Amino acid sequence: MRQTHRARQAFARVFGTDELEIVYDVAHNIAKSEEYVVDGRRERVLVHRKGATRAFPAGNLEIPERYQGVGQPVLIPGDMGRYSFVAVGTDQAMAETFGSICHGAGRRLSRSAAKKELRGVDLVDELARRGILVRTPSPGALAEEASLAYKDVANVVDVCERAGIARKVARLRPRVVVKG
Repeated sequence: MRQTHRARQAFARVFGTDELEIVYDVAHNIAKSEEYVVDGRRERVLVHRKGATRAFPAGNLEIPERYQGVGQPVLIPGDMGRYSFVAVGTDQAMAETFGSICHGAGRRLSRSAAKKELRGVDLVDELARRGILVRTPSPGALAEEASLAYKDVANVVDVCERAGIARKVARLRPRVVVKG
């Protein structure tokens, strides 16, 4: 069963509607044939983005027309208890990273280390106290994705922005966490 369909079913049960629009969908483990300048020559290369995503600037003809004026939206997820970011790619990203930036903060702890460290902690309750609704068939699995398991995505995004390969657009606060 497709994940979008399951998400719509869940929203219908909780909110009484399955009217959900996909705003933006992006893979974070792809290989694409693209053209870049390499050693002063334009070449077709195979770019493998593992844990990374495209960050094309405004005016790039490979991004949808609706984003031409601002650049390709880049979703940089944080963790379920803090925040995530929306950014856009830059010309510098095209020159230095084949139009790529990170797709998230990256782990600080392994899944098993996070579970061990959070044994006995009620993450559903902790997140609820912060105004974040959690739905999961396995509350124990939440520890793998807890905030302490990840680097602070704000620091990672700041590095990308200072390096000139992305420009922050918005910081997003989690309201609902669905952990399958």
